[in-house]
Amino acid sequence: MSVARVESASATFARLGFADPGKAARLAADPALAGLIDPLDEAFDDGVIEALAHVADPDLALLALVRLMEALRARISAAPDDDELRKELPALIAALRRPGPARERLLAVLGASIALGDHLVAHPEHWRSVAEARPRTVQQRIDRIVHRVSDPPDGLSPDDALRVYYRRGLLGIAALDLVAPDPLAKLPDTAAALADLAQAALEAALVIAQREAPDDAAQCRLAVIAMGKTGGRELNYVSDVDVIFVAEPTDGIDEQDAMAAASRLASRLMTACSAATAHGTLWPVDAALRPEGKAGPLVRTVASHKAYYDRWAKTWEFQALLKARAVAGDREVGAAYIAALSPMIWEAASRDNFVDDVQAMRRRVEAHIPSAESDRQLKLGPGGLRDIEFSVQLLQLVHGRSDERIRSGTTLDALADLARLGYVGREDAARLGTAYRLLRTLEHRIQLLRLRRTHLMPTSATELRRLGRALGHREDAAAAIVSEWKGEARAVRRLHERLFYRPLLNAVARLHTDEVRLTPAAARERLSALGFRDPVGALRHIESLTEGLTRRAAIQRHLLPVMLGWFAAEADPDGGLLAFRKVSEALDGTHWYLRLLRDEPQAAEQLARTLARSAFAAQVLVAAPEAVQILGEPSGVRPHSRADIERRMRTAAQHKSTPDEAAAAARAIRRVELFRIAVADLVGGLPQADVGRALSDLTAAAIQCTLDIVVAHEESRRARPLETDLLVVGMGRLGGAELGYASDADVLFVHDPHIGADDGVANAQALAVVKEMQRLLSVPGPDPGIGLDADLRPEGKNGPLVRSLDSYRAYYDRWALIWEAQALVRARPVAGSAELAAKFVDLIDPIRWHGAGLSAQDLRDIRRLKARMEAERLPRGADRRTHFKLGTGGLSDVEWAVQTLQMEHAHSYPTLRTTSTLPALTAAAQARLISHADAAALAEAWEFAAHARNAAMLYRGRAVESVPTDAREADGTARIMGLPPGSGQDFGEDYRRIARHARAVVERVFYGRVDD
Repeated sequence: MSVARVESASATFARLGFADPGKAARLAADPALAGLIDPLDEAFDDGVIEALAHVADPDLALLALVRLMEALRARISAAPDDDELRKELPALIAALRRPGPARERLLAVLGASIALGDHLVAHPEHWRSVAEARPRTVQQRIDRIVHRVSDPPDGLSPDDALRVYYRRGLLGIAALDLVAPDPLAKLPDTAAALADLAQAALEAALVIAQREAPDDAAQCRLAVIAMGKTGGRELNYVSDVDVIFVAEPTDGIDEQDAMAAASRLASRLMTACSAATAHGTLWPVDAALRPEGKAGPLVRTVASHKAYYDRWAKTWEFQALLKARAVAGDREVGAAYIAALSPMIWEAASRDNFVDDVQAMRRRVEAHIPSAESDRQLKLGPGGLRDIEFSVQLLQLVHGRSDERIRSGTTLDALADLARLGYVGREDAARLGTAYRLLRTLEHRIQLLRLRRTHLMPTSATELRRLGRALGHREDAAAAIVSEWKGEARAVRRLHERLFYRPLLNAVARLHTDEVRLTPAAARERLSALGFRDPVGALRHIESLTEGLTRRAAIQRHLLPVMLGWFAAEADPDGGLLAFRKVSEALDGTHWYLRLLRDEPQAAEQLARTLARSAFAAQVLVAAPEAVQILGEPSGVRPHSRADIERRMRTAAQHKSTPDEAAAAARAIRRVELFRIAVADLVGGLPQADVGRALSDLTAAAIQCTLDIVVAHEESRRARPLETDLLVVGMGRLGGAELGYASDADVLFVHDPHIGADDGVANAQALAVVKEMQRLLSVPGPDPGIGLDADLRPEGKNGPLVRSLDSYRAYYDRWALIWEAQALVRARPVAGSAELAAKFVDLIDPIRWHGAGLSAQDLRDIRRLKARMEAERLPRGADRRTHFKLGTGGLSDVEWAVQTLQMEHAHSYPTLRTTSTLPALTAAAQARLISHADAAALAEAWEFAAHARNAAMLYRGRAVESVPTDAREADGTARIMGLPPGSGQDFGEDYRRIARHARAVVERVFYGRVDD
């Protein structure tokens, strides 16, 4: 061919969509294509080249075509006397030159699959299986393959014959699939045909095993039960074939001998399919779904299977049985297995822990996706095939007990049945069905290329272009197919939630609809299965939120299908839904509430998850529903600074006429901030150290604002300034900036009379202010009151509530005990006069950071007091191993050990002079006063106990001092701490282990005891 003619041909190939037109032009001129393509015919009037332009990969198809023609010519040359073979070449050329199904199928297969192209090159006579492809029944497929393995052609073993003729069947299925005008519509037929071909292969493999071991075959009646996609007649081109083996002894044969024989036959069947030979392999036969998995016997009797499922089977095993279908071997045994086990499937939803098991199954699937693959997964990723299959199967398990019409093992059939009978919305089912077909078709086209098992979208531009063209995209095919796939994945993820919950709204709706409605009984079943403990109450809440024709009801009908899913994913969906109803009713007249949730999906999700995780947060929000607004703010779930909180409290209080009204206004700000901190903790990932600081700052701000309110009122009432300055000193956890949600505010009250003031008058004024401040802060209200506990003051409860600075000085100089010095380790001014605060710190620093450290007697006294506290203060009936504060290895153990180190060494190491536990522990380790390992053990125990105490308060809405013994409470607490659902027992065991290690450190570091 001349250079000019090659250039002309290249231009034509480029126009037709060939990626490498120069190479295509050279291939078109290859002698192997003689008689098929006339190289002098620039217009390619025979149409072969134009036909290539319509396949997924024209370049691949042309190359494979050259190889096929070469192989067929070589085969004829090698067998010149084979008249039948000689006829194949002109027949193939005629089929390719003539427009029609034969040419279309041949070129489509060559342009879509390297592996099938290779098979045709190895077996060129199989081109007719492509050109003359037609649908076949499962029995026709069985007969064809069984015949070939029973009487293999010359040169082939039975195992090789199985591979060759399995692939010949695959050629016909692919041919019909690849030329379908609508590949998505063709998907169910293709998947069913692939399952039928696999069934035929299993039957043929069993025939091989039985022919090789006739004595074993005579001792048992073996049946093969297909599971998974094979059982559901929705198989991929390349997939593991999941099976279960069941057998019965033949007459007169001992059961044990029969099972041993059946196991040998089953093992041989598996290798016949999965072993690699010169002709390749089919697919792995996976029997891991059998009772006890790989640890259990390969074959059981029907009775043994039934006994296992009666007693031991888990929820996922019943879910797997949804697709069980007898496909090979003894039909009576297979039918007996299905008859025995099918009824058990439909009782699974009534089993204990069904909801937890189902949720755990979904999480386990997602957890096993490698992070590098998650955004390419067609099957397991978000919005993938597993989402659809899992949703459909769960609905079948829930409702199939009472409705036999929805028990199909085929996903698309089951989805259609669920929609037709009102269990899911018709539009949602149709949308989900379309997405499922697309994802499966993508999976098929990707697997066809090399006949390799994969569920990942390709990344190379060439493969994406091929994939896009395979689904009909011609303009920028790579980008188009990625966009289509991601759009469907997003839709699936949204529909995954709506599929469950939208029909619940229809079940209680009074509006006319053409949809078949979910019955109330079915709605209750579904809610129970999804984790709602009071489905009747939940339906009542749903009805209340969505009834009527108002704009509010319409928006709620839009929101609830998704929000119900978020509620159900948490520990207390009933509590979350009830709180949501109360908040919605409280804000019914606002213009912003529902708009916020509708327009800000993240705000809606944070609200739903917060309410269903935490009774405490729900209580706070119900008391202050306007706090929902924070979820729409840019920094809504980040705690605000103390200065900002104080400013807003003062602004809210300044125009009120009475102290009670002013304090109530300030506490309203506190409620909002308390909700903000809880949300940040629950869904915002706020570290626990920051939670403690935020709660301490909020409490300090409330104390400061209330002190200002009371002082202003007293001065207004007296018409003159007070004669003394006041100071509130935080002690304990408030002083350490380590408050929890349930912590009291330990304080000291200090005043300092002005020069010339009467001490008695000044003291009376200070006492009046302190008592009024205590009253205002502790008044029962919508938010938890703040109890100002001054029991750590000199002389304890027997001493005066408030003292002057000089009185403190005199007391500490003369009477202070070692425990009072220890209490001062965490003293930190939190409200009142800054000048007085500095004076008080100057007073107490020499006491807590004593220049001589601790004497031997001091240490004995501290240890004696600690031992007495351990013996006397633990509540009756409390478990020492699990009490957060006073238990072994708990908060008190760690704090006393750290404070003792501070008192003993802070005079030499200034970094120890802090009121907070963990910074002090870090400083002690850096100063080598404690080993880093011991410091780490104490820090872990303190953090775990503090977090657990907070989490338990958040979950229950009231103070909890020990690891919960109730399984549900333990699980709810564990979830808030970041553990997966179902970890309540692990949480308790973790706590005891961590506390035990910490206690061993306390024994050495604090008590000075030497390990044995």
